[in-house]
Amino acid sequence: MPVPRLLTAGEAFEDLVFVGLERLPGPGEEVKTDVFHATIGGGAVITAVGAARLGVATSILSALSPAAATRLARERVRVTNLRRAHEPHAISAALSTATDRTFVTFNGVNAVLEPRLLKALATTTAAHVHLALCPRRLPAWTTLVARLRRRGVTVSWDFGWNESLAADAHLPALLHSLDLVFLNELEAPLYAHATSLDDAYPRLRTARSNVVVKLGDQGSRWLRAEGDVVMPAPTVDAVDTTGAGDAFNAGFLAAWLRGAIPATCLATGNSVGAASTRRAGGLDGLPTTRQLPALLRPRRAAPRSARRRASRRTS
Repeated sequence: MPVPRLLTAGEAFEDLVFVGLERLPGPGEEVKTDVFHATIGGGAVITAVGAARLGVATSILSALSPAAATRLARERVRVTNLRRAHEPHAISAALSTATDRTFVTFNGVNAVLEPRLLKALATTTAAHVHLALCPRRLPAWTTLVARLRRRGVTVSWDFGWNESLAADAHLPALLHSLDLVFLNELEAPLYAHATSLDDAYPRLRTARSNVVVKLGDQGSRWLRAEGDVVMPAPTVDAVDTTGAGDAFNAGFLAAWLRGAIPATCLATGNSVGAASTRRAGGLDGLPTTRQLPALLRPRRAAPRSARRRASRRTS
């Protein structure tokens, strides 16, 4: 197998996904469904599998259950498992309606994963590292990212939602050090300390143009100093949105690592994210290289005049 071009690193879970609920249960209430799906998940897992299916040489660094390690190997992802034999793997239960989700997670080995990742990543030979976890040791991560980038390794990060991280005084330095930062429409205002998404855009837009905002069924937006690039999402009949953001990351990175223009990176991310929602869980709906062209319907980015109007509204 060639030297991995992409290395994903972060948390992994055994995912128990309850799909098709009419509503989320209230306190003390039981809601039943005829649709249940057991799979593996977590940002590092979903992004790794998504990229591998698109032909990217991919490896993963995580703490994995035996079932997860076997599935990843079957998907042609090179596995480095940081879980020790006696340690319990993480488990996440997702309750999903057509429009909303809620989760309960047993953290297991993920509680002690961060220092192991820091140590293991120091010697990576990958061309690009994508991180999918909420960091606690921000100065150590900023130092590591700087070291990797001096060696020519590019780095991206998807933090997920975490209010403590948003309040950490060391976060701006870490954000600035990264080549790409992936946020969704709820996380962008949180990390920008903004009251709305429109208010968040100018606060996140920097000369480095390294922030990409995922907007669900509205598509995505790459915040760029020379003018944002905005791409709509394809329309699909969604079954479950679990992992769609991580699937977007896979599509975006697969295009970006091949040197694609911003519009193509966004369009590919949108298509892979949308495709993932057609099946329960984060993996089974991920498209292959052969399936992707059918999802990439010809689209143009928003006209330049529209981008200028959007910029004035948010400035």
